[in-house]
Amino acid sequence: MAILTVPKVLREKLGDDGVEALIALLNEAAHHERNNLLGILEERFERRVTEEGKRLEVQIAETEKRLDYRITEEVAKLDNRITEEIAKLDNRITEEVARLDRRLTEEVARLETRLSTQMAATRADLIRWMFIFWVGQIGTLVALLFAFLR
Repeated sequence: MAILTVPKVLREKLGDDGVEALIALLNEAAHHERNNLLGILEERFERRVTEEGKRLEVQIAETEKRLDYRITEEVAKLDNRITEEIAKLDNRITEEVARLDRRLTEEVARLETRLSTQMAATRADLIRWMFIFWVGQIGTLVALLFAFLR
C-alpha cells in the first residue's frame, strides 16, 4: 500500500527528500506490518488446521470404535441366529427320521402280518393236500389189502 499524497504542511517542513524518505519509511513499515499479519494468520491457520485434524482423528477413532462394536454385535446376532437355525434343522431332521422310522416299522409290521397270513394260508392248503394225499394212500393200501386178502 503506497502513500501517494502528503499534506502540504508536512511537504513544506520536510522538503521533497524528507517526504520521499517518510513515504519510503511508511511503505516499509506497512510492508513489515503486512508480513507480520500474514505470519500471525498463517500460524493461526496452521493451529486451526492441526486442531481440526486432531478433532477429526478423534471423531474417526470414535466412529471406528462404534462401527467395530456394531459389527461385533451383528456378528454375535448372526452367530446366534445360525445356531438357532441349526438347532431347528436338527430337530426337524430328528422328527423326520423318527417319522420315517415309525413308517418303516409300521410297513414292516404290515408285511410281517401279511406274510404270516399267507404262510398260514399256505400251511392250511399244504395240510389239506397232505390229508387228501394220505387219504388216497390209505384208500389205495386198503384196496390192495382187500385185493390180497380175498
